[in-house]
Parts: sequence; C-alpha cells; structure tokens
Amino acid sequence: MKKYRVAILGATGAVGQEFLNLIEERKFPFSELRLLASSRSAGKKIAFMGKEYIVQETTADSFEGIDIALFAGGAASKEFAPHAVKAGAVVIDNSSAFRMDPEVPLVVPEVNPEAIKKHKGIIANPNCSTIIMVMGLKPLYDIAKIRRIVVSTYQAVSGAGKEGMAELEEQVAALSSGKDAQANILPVGKLPKHYQIAFNLIPQIDVFMDNLYTKEEMKMIDETKKIMEDDSLRITATTVRVPVYRSHAESVNVEFESEVSLDAARKAIAAFPGVVLRDNPSEQEYPMPLFTSGKTDVEIGRLRRDESTDNALNFWICGDQIRKGAALNALQIAEYMIAHELV
Repeated sequence: MKKYRVAILGATGAVGQEFLNLIEERKFPFSELRLLASSRSAGKKIAFMGKEYIVQETTADSFEGIDIALFAGGAASKEFAPHAVKAGAVVIDNSSAFRMDPEVPLVVPEVNPEAIKKHKGIIANPNCSTIIMVMGLKPLYDIAKIRRIVVSTYQAVSGAGKEGMAELEEQVAALSSGKDAQANILPVGKLPKHYQIAFNLIPQIDVFMDNLYTKEEMKMIDETKKIMEDDSLRITATTVRVPVYRSHAESVNVEFESEVSLDAARKAIAAFPGVVLRDNPSEQEYPMPLFTSGKTDVEIGRLRRDESTDNALNFWICGDQIRKGAALNALQIAEYMIAHELV
C-alpha cells in the first residue's frame, strides 16, 4: 500500500492527540509524520508508535513535501492553510475558517462523501455538534423529505478545550471541600463575565449574534443546510454547555413532509454506517456520554413519535465530539481520498 507524508497542525492539543491515537488505531498508511504547533509548544517531545517526535513551530515552510495536512483547528488555519495548499498538500481543516466558503467542501464522509472530489486543496470538517446531528438526520432524510428540525444540544466542557475540562474539575473539587468555585473560562473565555459550570448548565456556547442566536447555534443551522445540500430545511437550535467532560448529546425533533413509521426509522438508523441504535426503553437502554466517550460510533435512542404534530419524530443522539466530531471525521476524509486515489 502506498504511504503518505502527513502533517498535524495543533499536534499537542486534544484533537491533535486524538489524531495520533486514530492513526495508530486505524493503521493509517504514513511514511512521514510532521508534528506542528505554536512557538510555545515547539520542542516538546511526543512518543508515538515506538518513535520520538519533536514538535516543530509552524511556519509558512512547514508543509513542503507533505501530502495530507490535518489541521486540529484554531486561528492558525486561516494563516497556514494557503501555504500548505501552495506546497501541494491537501488540507483537512477542523476550524470554522472555511466551512461556509462556497469553494470548500464541508464533509461528513458517511453523509456526503461525493463532495470530497470537488476540493481545491482544502476540505472543511463541520462543527462537532453538526457532525453528530447529521449522522442521525441522513438515514431519515434518505427515506423521507425533512421539512423542519428542532435541536437542543448538551455539550461537554471538552468542547471548550483542555481549559474547560480543568475548570470543571477544579470547581467540583472546590465545592466538594466547601470552597467557592472560581470561573474564568465559560461560557466564552474572552467575554467579561464567566459562570460556574460545576452542577450548572450554561445556555450559551460562543458569542451572541444580532438575531440573538449564538454563533454555535448558527453554525449548526448553516452547516447542516450546506452538508445536506438543502437550503429549504427549516432549522432552529439551542446549544447548552453541561458539566460532562466528554461526548456531546442532542435532543432532535424532525418533521417530515410525509409519514415515517417508527419501524422504518429504526431500520434506516440501524443500517447506517457509524451509527448504533441503542433504543430499548423497557430495559432503560439509551445513549449517554458514559457509553459514547472514547468510542468511534454515535448512538441514537429515545426514538418516538412527536404526539403534538403530524409526520414528526424525536430522537436522542450522543457522540464523542473529539473523535467523530473532530479527529475521526477528518481522518475518514483522508481515508476516502486514499481509497479513491484523490491524493
């Protein structure tokens, strides 16, 4: 099998580390691995598959000779993606920088793999919550036209990075010992006001827009339409940060143009790649972050009719946002390109 020269930008972060885990786990065919990060992480040593790698500072010249550049996300994407493409690499980017660019495919491989073939050097990974949701929507969309989607998310603190996870841990420890919880990160680090996440829910992820939705909510709305190639979809979203370390959950209500039976929905979901149907109410079996953290597949359960209207169903979906919601989705894009000789 041909092997490829791979660069990981953001190699020391949570998504970068998950890239490494998955490259080993999935036996990704690489001949060279270049680990890149900011100047403050340059020089760090990472042991991987029996070899020690030294993290390099990312520069405009970092991508010479690279075939596939996996970008973990962040502000660096906008700066360095053009340099990587100019050097001949295909960039698979996990930031929001290029997602809504009409020249850049926005891809979930199980949902719209054909879009990969249209790339011009950059392929965008959707928002983690969008990826998880469309994994549940696509099997249903294939059996009946979807008219409207109402989604509420329950998003883990790791979505805010290592700092979010550390803050939850520190707050739980402080409150458990009778001390006050210090809040410095959530809902958004750069905003003047922060709230305790331990034993609390925060109904804000990212900044508020002029329409009073948050940026995270609008990402889910706009990205879903682009991925499904259906601007007629009516979508509303509410995104909430919850005191869970890892794996996002979402409550999704789907209204169809025609009736969809529960049996047909269950069969479609159960047959869809990357999805596990965990839906056995009589035995209290349903998806939870407890089950999906660290796992490859997303899980769907609590599937039921919406008794308030015609032609509508509810479901509950959980998925590891660092795996399927980020690193795995990007690596699957790279695997598709290799399988179809697109790189």
